[in-house]
Amino acid sequence: MSAKSDAGRAGRGGVAVLGAKVFFVVSGLAQQVLLQWAVGLAGYGAWARVQAVASIVNNVVVAGSVQGVSRVVARSLGHERAAFRSLFRVHVALAVALAILFAALSPLVAAFQGAPHIAAPLAVMAIVVLLYGTYAPVIGLLNGRAEFTRQAALDVSFATLRTGLMVGIGWMFVHRGLAGVTGAALGFAAAATCIVPLAMWLAFPLRGSASEDRPAPAAGEYLGELWPLAIAQLCTNAVMQVDISLLGHFLSANGGGDVTTADEWVGVYRACQLFAFLPYQLLLSITQVLFPMLARARAEGDPARVRLYVERGARLAALASGMMVAVLVGVPGAVLRFAYTAEIAERGAHTLRVLALGQGAFTMLAIATTVLASLGRERRAFLVTLGALGGVLSACALLTPRAAFGEMQLLSTAVATSVGLGLALAVGATEVRREVGGFIPALTAVRALLALSVAGAAGTLFPATGRLVTPLVAVAIAAVYLLVLVVSRELTRDDLHALSSLRGG
Repeated sequence: MSAKSDAGRAGRGGVAVLGAKVFFVVSGLAQQVLLQWAVGLAGYGAWARVQAVASIVNNVVVAGSVQGVSRVVARSLGHERAAFRSLFRVHVALAVALAILFAALSPLVAAFQGAPHIAAPLAVMAIVVLLYGTYAPVIGLLNGRAEFTRQAALDVSFATLRTGLMVGIGWMFVHRGLAGVTGAALGFAAAATCIVPLAMWLAFPLRGSASEDRPAPAAGEYLGELWPLAIAQLCTNAVMQVDISLLGHFLSANGGGDVTTADEWVGVYRACQLFAFLPYQLLLSITQVLFPMLARARAEGDPARVRLYVERGARLAALASGMMVAVLVGVPGAVLRFAYTAEIAERGAHTLRVLALGQGAFTMLAIATTVLASLGRERRAFLVTLGALGGVLSACALLTPRAAFGEMQLLSTAVATSVGLGLALAVGATEVRREVGGFIPALTAVRALLALSVAGAAGTLFPATGRLVTPLVAVAIAAVYLLVLVVSRELTRDDLHALSSLRGG
């Protein structure tokens, strides 16, 4: 096959994966909105307690498995079968051990949350942990063989199955007088059960020889490569979810035994999280572009190009993130009301305004740690992320239990999370500047904060709007943000060329 056809195939695959990522974000939003409708606010909050813990484990399993298997398969051209069989045995053993451990710890997690009713759905999620540990290595195989279209098809299929079964079974449980959170967990497990054989069918038969003429990597050697990926993912996902877990604990403790009301407030915070995470989710592509570019420039011994890539990527990420945060800060109630009920919008508007700022900082922190990791400073990136986790934990433990039950505890948790992430960003930015000599240019940071402040303030001038008008208001706030950047000469025609260079670098 020619280089030109290889490039075209890779390009089409890249578009497919990008489309699957967009579909994943959209379907995730739809899933959360529909699930709240199906199981009620209290049931949705109970599910948020379960998912906050389960997603940490599942995301570590998926990211570690896909990256680890993909890397080994990619360098075993023509001998994928031997390599994958060896790795698959390792991952299945790990999945069984993790699932047993997760099930064993479920009662302790439920006790910490002060929510005994989530023990059963947590135990069900142990099945998902097991199946994810089987499914993710197959995705890694497809990724390592550059079969991106099949990988994207599986991602889309799983997202669709998961949404439909979680909402459908959760709704059925509620209407039969059973716990909706348990129904949602069973729906998730059913979707995972369906996707595993589908993934196997798409991935096999393997290309290449079945012979063992090239030794497969030893389990110990492979685990030595895998554990740093897993630890880094564990810290990152814990940073994203520890606030809601602590909030659930303190709401149950301060609620005088009213677990249903505590679940409702957890559900409101989860709704705020859903939107506050959007900048991070939508800007992940920048980290995926930056990583190989920086690694290549470093390998070629070109520090000037490394600094150029870092400053350009960080600048674009800061400007794009600032625009999204400006909308969330400007009209948080309207944004929540667009997807959820008026009750959730009223309870969560102030929390979303604060949490959006914190998650904007987390987005830039992810860029900083990606830069450090791509330059061979994985340990430093890990320590920065670990510091972020410690900061959020400490701030939440200090502020949340002292606040009044309900909205004030949500707001205190958002403040604590934002402070912890903001401090971690300051440390991460300092480390990047020390390593390459630059990060977000100072003038860009000032202008972006100015634009965010002006656009966010402008958003507060809009009257309460209905769902149909909210997207227009969001566009208007974004336009104000961009106008400030243009007037301050932060945005110029050269930025189009810079964006093209970043994409093609």
